[in-house]
Amino acid sequence: MIPLKDDNPTTGKPVVTYFLIGLCVLVFLAQLGSPSYKTGELFYSYGLIPAVLMDHKQLPLDFYVIPAYATIFSSMFMHGGFMHIIGNMLYMWIFADNIEDDLGSTKFLIFYLLSGIGAAMTQVMVDTHSQVPMVGASGAIGGVLGAYLINHPKARVLVLIPFGFFSQLIKIKALYVLGFWFILQFISQGGGVAYAAHIGGFISGMILILFFNKKIKKSKKIIKGPWH
Repeated sequence: MIPLKDDNPTTGKPVVTYFLIGLCVLVFLAQLGSPSYKTGELFYSYGLIPAVLMDHKQLPLDFYVIPAYATIFSSMFMHGGFMHIIGNMLYMWIFADNIEDDLGSTKFLIFYLLSGIGAAMTQVMVDTHSQVPMVGASGAIGGVLGAYLINHPKARVLVLIPFGFFSQLIKIKALYVLGFWFILQFISQGGGVAYAAHIGGFISGMILILFFNKKIKKSKKIIKGPWH
Protein backbone atom coordinates (compact mmCIF):
# COMPACT_ATOMS: atom_id res chain seq x y z
CA MET A 1 0.00 0.00 0.00
CA ILE A 2 1.79 3.13 -1.26
CA PRO A 3 0.18 6.51 -0.47
CA LEU A 4 0.29 9.03 -3.32
CA LYS A 5 -1.71 12.03 -2.06
CA ASP A 6 -4.49 13.02 0.31
CA ASP A 7 -7.62 15.11 -0.20
CA ASN A 8 -7.00 17.21 2.91
CA PRO A 9 -6.48 20.87 1.86
CA THR A 10 -4.45 23.37 3.87
CA THR A 11 -5.01 27.08 4.44
CA GLY A 12 -1.39 28.23 4.10
CA LYS A 13 1.95 27.28 2.60
CA PRO A 14 3.80 24.62 4.62
CA VAL A 15 7.13 26.45 4.59
CA VAL A 16 8.74 24.33 7.31
CA THR A 17 7.69 21.13 5.55
CA TYR A 18 9.30 22.40 2.34
CA PHE A 19 12.39 23.45 4.31
CA LEU A 20 12.77 20.04 5.97
CA ILE A 21 12.35 18.20 2.67
CA GLY A 22 14.86 20.52 1.00
CA LEU A 23 17.35 20.11 3.84
CA CYS A 24 17.12 16.31 3.72
CA VAL A 25 17.68 16.36 -0.04
CA LEU A 26 20.65 18.74 0.24
CA VAL A 27 22.24 16.63 2.99
CA PHE A 28 21.77 13.50 0.89
CA LEU A 29 23.40 15.14 -2.14
CA ALA A 30 26.28 16.23 0.11
CA GLN A 31 26.59 12.62 1.31
CA LEU A 32 26.86 11.38 -2.27
CA GLY A 33 29.68 13.83 -2.89
CA SER A 34 31.62 12.78 0.18
CA PRO A 35 34.47 10.24 -0.21
CA SER A 36 33.52 8.75 3.16
CA TYR A 37 29.97 7.92 2.00
CA LYS A 38 30.90 4.69 0.21
CA THR A 39 33.23 3.57 3.00
CA GLY A 40 30.53 4.13 5.60
CA GLU A 41 32.74 6.39 7.73
CA LEU A 42 30.26 9.23 7.23
CA PHE A 43 27.51 7.26 8.98
CA TYR A 44 29.74 6.49 11.95
CA SER A 45 30.65 10.16 12.29
CA TYR A 46 27.15 11.65 12.00
CA GLY A 47 24.76 8.73 12.53
CA LEU A 48 23.31 7.87 15.92
CA ILE A 49 25.13 4.92 17.49
CA PRO A 50 23.38 3.77 20.70
CA ALA A 51 26.52 2.29 22.26
CA VAL A 52 28.42 5.55 21.72
CA LEU A 53 25.56 7.75 22.94
CA MET A 54 25.24 5.66 26.12
CA ASP A 55 29.04 5.70 26.56
CA HIS A 56 29.44 1.94 26.21
CA LYS A 57 31.83 2.37 23.29
CA GLN A 58 34.11 5.08 21.95
CA LEU A 59 34.53 6.03 18.32
CA PRO A 60 38.00 5.97 16.75
CA LEU A 61 39.46 9.48 16.85
CA ASP A 62 39.28 9.73 13.06
CA PHE A 63 35.50 9.22 13.18
CA TYR A 64 34.78 11.57 16.06
CA VAL A 65 33.48 14.79 14.46
CA ILE A 66 30.60 15.99 16.67
CA PRO A 67 29.51 15.13 20.24
CA ALA A 68 27.47 11.93 20.53
CA TYR A 69 24.33 13.79 21.66
CA ALA A 70 24.45 15.96 18.52
CA THR A 71 24.08 12.87 16.34
CA ILE A 72 20.47 12.62 17.56
CA PHE A 73 19.82 15.61 15.30
CA SER A 74 22.34 15.06 12.50
CA SER A 75 21.07 11.52 11.95
CA MET A 76 17.53 12.85 11.31
CA PHE A 77 18.64 14.47 8.06
CA MET A 78 20.81 11.68 6.64
CA HIS A 79 19.67 8.74 4.51
CA GLY A 80 21.19 5.44 3.51
CA GLY A 81 20.23 5.44 -0.17
CA PHE A 82 17.88 6.67 -2.88
CA MET A 83 14.90 4.48 -1.95
CA HIS A 84 15.32 5.44 1.70
CA ILE A 85 15.07 9.17 1.05
CA ILE A 86 12.40 8.89 -1.67
CA GLY A 87 10.11 6.88 0.60
CA ASN A 88 10.58 9.22 3.55
CA MET A 89 10.09 12.41 1.54
CA LEU A 90 6.95 10.99 -0.07
CA TYR A 91 5.34 10.48 3.34
CA MET A 92 6.56 13.90 4.46
CA TRP A 93 5.12 15.57 1.35
CA ILE A 94 1.69 13.95 1.78
CA PHE A 95 1.11 14.21 5.52
CA ALA A 96 3.32 16.91 7.07
CA ASP A 97 1.64 19.93 5.47
CA ASN A 98 -1.61 19.30 7.35
CA ILE A 99 0.12 18.98 10.71
CA GLU A 100 2.04 22.19 10.04
CA ASP A 101 -1.27 23.80 9.09
CA ASP A 102 -2.77 22.62 12.40
CA LEU A 103 0.09 23.81 14.60
CA GLY A 104 1.68 26.71 12.76
CA SER A 105 5.22 26.68 11.42
CA THR A 106 7.18 27.26 14.65
CA LYS A 107 5.24 24.76 16.74
CA PHE A 108 5.39 22.22 13.93
CA LEU A 109 9.19 22.44 13.79
CA ILE A 110 9.37 21.88 17.55
CA PHE A 111 6.91 18.99 17.26
CA TYR A 112 8.94 17.41 14.44
CA LEU A 113 12.23 17.57 16.34
CA LEU A 114 10.67 16.24 19.55
CA SER A 115 9.17 13.33 17.60
CA GLY A 116 12.60 12.64 16.15
CA ILE A 117 14.14 12.64 19.62
CA GLY A 118 11.43 10.28 20.88
CA ALA A 119 12.08 7.95 17.95
CA ALA A 120 15.85 8.00 18.44
CA MET A 121 15.68 7.32 22.16
CA THR A 122 13.24 4.45 21.63
CA GLN A 123 15.76 2.78 19.34
CA VAL A 124 18.56 3.44 21.83
CA MET A 125 16.59 1.98 24.75
CA VAL A 126 15.72 -1.16 22.76
CA ASP A 127 19.41 -1.95 22.26
CA THR A 128 21.76 0.32 24.18
CA HIS A 129 24.81 -1.69 23.12
CA SER A 130 24.14 -1.54 19.38
CA GLN A 131 27.12 -0.29 17.35
CA VAL A 132 25.12 0.12 14.14
CA PRO A 133 24.65 3.78 13.06
CA MET A 134 21.04 4.88 12.73
CA VAL A 135 20.18 7.47 10.07
CA GLY A 136 17.01 8.73 8.46
CA ALA A 137 14.02 11.00 8.94
CA SER A 138 11.71 7.98 9.39
CA GLY A 139 11.34 8.37 13.15
CA ALA A 140 10.41 12.05 13.03
CA ILE A 141 8.09 11.39 10.08
CA GLY A 142 6.56 8.58 12.13
CA GLY A 143 5.63 11.30 14.63
CA VAL A 144 3.93 13.24 11.84
CA LEU A 145 1.97 10.12 10.87
CA GLY A 146 0.90 9.57 14.47
CA ALA A 147 -0.30 13.17 14.69
CA TYR A 148 -2.16 12.85 11.38
CA LEU A 149 -3.92 9.74 12.68
CA ILE A 150 -5.17 11.71 15.68
CA ASN A 151 -6.11 14.93 13.86
CA HIS A 152 -7.30 13.67 10.47
CA PRO A 153 -8.35 10.01 10.71
CA LYS A 154 -11.20 10.43 8.21
CA ALA A 155 -9.18 12.22 5.51
CA ARG A 156 -9.12 10.26 2.26
CA VAL A 157 -5.77 9.09 0.92
CA LEU A 158 -5.14 7.90 -2.61
CA VAL A 159 -3.03 4.75 -2.42
CA LEU A 160 -1.49 2.37 -4.92
CA ILE A 161 -2.01 -1.28 -4.07
CA PRO A 162 0.53 -3.23 -6.14
CA PHE A 163 -0.50 -6.65 -7.44
CA GLY A 164 1.89 -6.90 -10.39
CA PHE A 165 -0.10 -6.25 -13.56
CA PHE A 166 -3.26 -5.82 -11.49
CA SER A 167 -2.13 -2.81 -9.43
CA GLN A 168 -5.01 -0.63 -8.34
CA LEU A 169 -5.55 2.97 -7.24
CA ILE A 170 -8.12 3.47 -4.50
CA LYS A 171 -9.02 6.10 -1.93
CA ILE A 172 -9.27 4.98 1.69
CA LYS A 173 -9.37 6.69 5.06
CA ALA A 174 -6.11 7.81 6.64
CA LEU A 175 -7.04 5.72 9.67
CA TYR A 176 -6.53 2.54 7.65
CA VAL A 177 -3.46 3.75 5.72
CA LEU A 178 -1.60 4.84 8.83
CA GLY A 179 -2.87 1.94 10.92
CA PHE A 180 -1.51 -0.44 8.29
CA TRP A 181 1.84 1.42 8.31
CA PHE A 182 2.05 1.13 12.10
CA ILE A 183 1.23 -2.59 12.15
CA LEU A 184 3.78 -3.16 9.40
CA GLN A 185 6.52 -1.83 11.66
CA PHE A 186 5.77 -4.57 14.19
CA ILE A 187 5.67 -7.46 11.74
CA SER A 188 8.70 -6.33 9.70
CA GLN A 189 12.08 -7.44 11.00
CA GLY A 190 15.70 -7.25 9.87
CA GLY A 191 17.07 -5.53 6.80
CA GLY A 192 19.03 -3.06 8.89
CA VAL A 193 15.88 -0.95 9.43
CA ALA A 194 15.36 0.76 12.80
CA TYR A 195 11.74 -0.33 13.25
CA ALA A 196 11.78 0.53 16.96
CA ALA A 197 12.51 4.15 16.00
CA HIS A 198 9.53 4.16 13.62
CA ILE A 199 7.25 2.84 16.35
CA GLY A 200 8.69 5.20 18.95
CA GLY A 201 8.28 8.18 16.63
CA PHE A 202 4.67 7.26 15.81
CA ILE A 203 3.69 6.89 19.46
CA SER A 204 5.59 10.07 20.38
CA GLY A 205 3.67 11.95 17.71
CA MET A 206 0.33 10.63 18.94
CA ILE A 207 1.10 11.75 22.48
CA LEU A 208 2.74 15.06 21.62
CA ILE A 209 -0.05 16.20 19.30
CA LEU A 210 -2.54 15.96 22.16
CA PHE A 211 -0.53 18.52 24.14
CA PHE A 212 0.11 20.72 21.11
CA ASN A 213 -3.58 20.63 20.17
CA LYS A 214 -4.55 21.60 23.70
CA LYS A 215 -2.18 24.57 23.64
CA ILE A 216 -3.48 25.69 20.24
CA LYS A 217 -7.10 25.55 21.41
CA LYS A 218 -6.24 27.38 24.61
CA SER A 219 -4.45 30.18 22.73
CA LYS A 220 -7.49 30.59 20.46
CA LYS A 221 -9.94 31.01 23.33
CA ILE A 222 -11.71 34.36 23.29
CA ILE A 223 -11.82 36.03 26.68
CA LYS A 224 -15.11 37.89 26.82
CA GLY A 225 -15.22 41.25 28.52
CA PRO A 226 -18.20 43.18 29.91
CA TRP A 227 -18.80 44.75 26.49
CA HIS A 228 -19.91 41.40 24.98
